Amino acid sequence: MAARTRRERTERTYLPGVADVRICGTEATVKAVLDVLAREFQSTSAREYDGGQRAYLQLDTGCTDPDD
Repeated sequence: MAARTRRERTERTYLPGVADVRICGTEATVKAVLDVLAREFQSTSAREYDGGQRAYLQLDTGCTDPDD
């Protein structure tokens, strides 16, 4: 069977200080990591999928002060 041709991807752009994070693990592990990140960084709400075993979020690594 021949390999499928990869589609061409456009180059991603990133905002300074903003990290895209993907987490994979058991549901308990993903929750524990999300809890720690939420305490340390300003972040978006995590979008969980695969029954809670994966999550995607963005966090601001440049400013950890709470918004007033």
